[in-house]
Amino acid sequence: MDHQGQQDHQEHTNHGHVRVEVLVVPDCPHQEPAEERVREALADAGLGGQAFTTRVIADEAEAERTGFLGSPSIHVDGRDPFAPPGGAKPALTCRLYRTPDGLDGVPDRAALRRAIETAARSGDSAD
Repeated sequence: MDHQGQQDHQEHTNHGHVRVEVLVVPDCPHQEPAEERVREALADAGLGGQAFTTRVIADEAEAERTGFLGSPSIHVDGRDPFAPPGGAKPALTCRLYRTPDGLDGVPDRAALRRAIETAARSGDSAD
């Protein structure tokens, strides 16, 4: 992890199609499952080996700046594809996701894959 609380995850090659960032509070118990879910969804979307970043959100000001809606949050090309309609207030809190199997600490794999594929098709990623 670098001095700014960011860690790059690189496997194989970086095709640069989509910018994915996992945002977490310090010691989030769902950080590793969220990172694994990102790896799975990227592979499912045909972007296996695509790099992603993990950022630790340490204070309310950073939560506000990043649009952090709870830990873990996954941003795809700078947007939270799982943000509730109408928005929500950024906060340093745990986050739960509605999945076909009920509430979970990470988003549904297929829903994350769809968000990544949509971003990849849009072509507006700022690599």
